[in-house]
Amino acid sequence: GAGAMAAVRNVEIDPEGTFKYILVRLQRPGGGEQRDIVRGTKAAEFHNHIFEKVNPEMEKLGYECKCLGGGKIEHNSKDKKIRVFGLSTGYGKADHSVTVEILKKEYTDYEITWSDDKK
Repeated sequence: GAGAMAAVRNVEIDPEGTFKYILVRLQRPGGGEQRDIVRGTKAAEFHNHIFEKVNPEMEKLGYECKCLGGGKIEHNSKDKKIRVFGLSTGYGKADHSVTVEILKKEYTDYEITWSDDKK
């Protein structure tokens, strides 16, 4: 039930650097509860590498996943700043304003901004 969804972290991103990220919508088959999560890592050369890792993990928990788009995250943990920008060629641009709201829940003391800049 709701416990399993609560166990899924809103955000899993690298602690430092600039890397690709995707915004993923989790949904119970047949509707019902849904939520959006943010995943990003330097280990991913392409955005679909992130999705290919997240999707099976979430399917095991009984969720359908849909990628809502992607972009890049610049994470500066020293200055406590996160910048969300760019887009995914394959998935299109995520709604960075949504991503920022999700990030703010986890990084409460950070300055978090977004733009449609490519770099």
